[in-house]
Amino acid sequence: MMDPMDVLRSNLSRVRIAEPTNRIYKQECCLTFDTPRSDGGLFIDMCTFLAFGKDCVGWNYEKTGNPVYLHIKQTKKIVPEDRPSKKPTLLAIGIDGGFDNNEDEYEETHSIVILPDYVSLPFPSVELPEKVRLAADAILLAEGAERKQQVAAWTADAKKVSAFATNLQQIDNGVIIPPTGWKCAKCDKTDNLWLNLTDGMILCGRKNWDGTGGNNHAVEHYKETGYPLAVKLGTITADLEAADVFSYSEDESVLDPLLAQHLAFFGIDFSSLRKTEMTTAERELDHNTNYDWNRIQESGEDVEPIYGPGYTGLVNLGNSCYIAATMQVVFSTRSFSSRYYANQSLKNAFEAAPADPTVDLNMQLTKLAHGLLSGKYSFPALENDGKANAVTLTPTKQEGIPPRMFKAVIAASHPEFSTMRQQDALEFFLHFLDQVERVNPGKSELDPAISFKFGVEDRILCSSGKVAYNRRHDYILSLNIPLHEATNKEELEAFNKLNAEKLAEGKEVSNDDIVRPRVALESCLASFSAPEEINDFYSTALKAKTTAVKMAGLTSFPDYLVLHMRKFVMGAGWVPKKLDVYIDVPDIIDISHMRSKGHQPGEELLPDGVPDEEDSSLPLANEEIVSQLASMGFQYLHCQKAAINTSNVGVEEAMNWLLSHMDDPDIDNPINKGQNSAVSSSVDQSKVDMLISFGFQEELARKALKASGEDIEKATDWIFSNPDASSSSMDATSSGAPAPNDASLPDGGGRYRLMGIISHIGTSTQCGHYVAHILKDGRWVIFNDNKVGASINPPKEMGYLYFFERLND
Repeated sequence: MMDPMDVLRSNLSRVRIAEPTNRIYKQECCLTFDTPRSDGGLFIDMCTFLAFGKDCVGWNYEKTGNPVYLHIKQTKKIVPEDRPSKKPTLLAIGIDGGFDNNEDEYEETHSIVILPDYVSLPFPSVELPEKVRLAADAILLAEGAERKQQVAAWTADAKKVSAFATNLQQIDNGVIIPPTGWKCAKCDKTDNLWLNLTDGMILCGRKNWDGTGGNNHAVEHYKETGYPLAVKLGTITADLEAADVFSYSEDESVLDPLLAQHLAFFGIDFSSLRKTEMTTAERELDHNTNYDWNRIQESGEDVEPIYGPGYTGLVNLGNSCYIAATMQVVFSTRSFSSRYYANQSLKNAFEAAPADPTVDLNMQLTKLAHGLLSGKYSFPALENDGKANAVTLTPTKQEGIPPRMFKAVIAASHPEFSTMRQQDALEFFLHFLDQVERVNPGKSELDPAISFKFGVEDRILCSSGKVAYNRRHDYILSLNIPLHEATNKEELEAFNKLNAEKLAEGKEVSNDDIVRPRVALESCLASFSAPEEINDFYSTALKAKTTAVKMAGLTSFPDYLVLHMRKFVMGAGWVPKKLDVYIDVPDIIDISHMRSKGHQPGEELLPDGVPDEEDSSLPLANEEIVSQLASMGFQYLHCQKAAINTSNVGVEEAMNWLLSHMDDPDIDNPINKGQNSAVSSSVDQSKVDMLISFGFQEELARKALKASGEDIEKATDWIFSNPDASSSSMDATSSGAPAPNDASLPDGGGRYRLMGIISHIGTSTQCGHYVAHILKDGRWVIFNDNKVGASINPPKEMGYLYFFERLND
């Protein structure tokens, strides 16, 4: 048998010394969720710097022929009984002052392993070839690619000096602030109090999404007066830089270099004050370190943990609950579990993957599916029980798996999802399905996303008696919530009367006494199909604008029907507002009546055509986009302009345009003939010319550039994704536009069973928390990040997204 050192020397050509630009994986297997702490440790390919668990490293050797690996194994250390618990002082993970959570400490050992015989050589060792020693040191000293992707430093931005601090106006109204005994001037709150530095008013802070905090009196005072700066009472000490100063005008915590002077104006001697309140950052820390899972869902019920195949939790990477909730439901469907688990092994996915499997969506979906569904990683977490070298199972939680590589690859084409900020679960779900469809082009049998896809048909009846039909495909059925059809109107009237009386007395109604509107899901579905009047509809039959009636129906029923409840509408000041409403959702629904009948005998279609020459330059807005925006509270004229200026691409694009142009001086001006030409000229002509050189028509190129933010690559993708996006295909007056083909879509009966709920807690889709409830094995299960348990009281009435599975009669 050949000497191991000789074997190593003969393979030095397959050992590379890592450069600073190389991505080095050393914390997690690229194909599974094995880590250095797993039984077999982790093997790092010393040529490609990819990491593999013990079950996968042999596959890599077979595929690449690379035989030399750095093996990393971590073993838990004995922890002293008197180890002190460190309290975090910084909103960060894994850095000094950040979250520690008294985690276990591990001892790390290294060796050089040569495949296929798994010959192991100790490291460090002077007997190893110098190239191997340098290569291993480079790997161990480098920051892991997983760490870079995670961007786990959740540190708040450094405070800036307020622009209002230097010349802050202070009103001499005789107010002297006592050192203690503070109380809100408008309610009975005695904590979370803020001193306005202009007039000395003491008022309570904002109400948090979970019901804690103040009653918003401080911010309401700012809106009434415009006085910008306030300091939180109880955070003022001799260390003035640590005081919590907030600028309402700048909408962030700030520094006030003249705080001592501003406090003295109201008789406050900061040197004698002691800290009694947490700052905003500390309160955020407290919320994160004392995360109360019972408060988030299920009303504090004692949830029984569940482990095993299909019951694996997902680690929160930092505001990634929208990913966790969505993917748990997605992989509970037969289409996705079959495609990426039952019918695809990890080895097959790896063999089909490119050289770097971490950037391959198919590979990372297979990895995630096997991680969630195999049960390999679903077991009680191990924790120290306070005694040296003693470890016990913690039955209340599991460690879960971190979807870092999946997040990195799915977010590569969407910058927002690569951040640590909270995102809209609906937007992520649609983006995810779009990416899955893209990697399976023209392969409906391999594309599990198609199980969610269905056809929608709009029938438009013109006052001439003629009709037009427009068809499109969608993944979700977005429903308005008709509050006027609440089923508990009497209780609501009584509550509103009680609430008014309490407010007149300066009191608040307790949370237990709050009555919310209850609307039947049937009413929401009916609102989708209800006739809708379209004003200023251009009729090609009358060659004039008229009034038309639009009705919507489905041309096919998907395997899985996703209902999106439009709980977020535009409130006063164009601020998104969440409807506080309950939806009564039955376990079984039947939407058979929503099937579109299509073109009927005796119906005459509107002729193809365009407006007369006098109106030919007058742009037309897609009425469907306009009506959806108008239903959110936007002015009708503004909605028309938004649709026109985004070439009628879609609601999301129009909304983004509208929110960024609300303050335009001409936003209320009537739409004129020059509206489109001005928009067209705003597109970079050189980019238009480039797309024309690819063989696309100029008008289509302009639409694609406007829809993609003038990104050439995204514009090209948009064109291929919208093959029917010609000048007439987005015009609701044309009956000749090619309709999408429904032949490849799944179809069947209209009866569905509720199988999943994604609920949201918070005032906006960009904040708060997402939780999934899924019907598995005949019982409801709650998936709250890495916590998985038997649901006692699933919040069926509080869903944001409802997932229904079609029943096969």
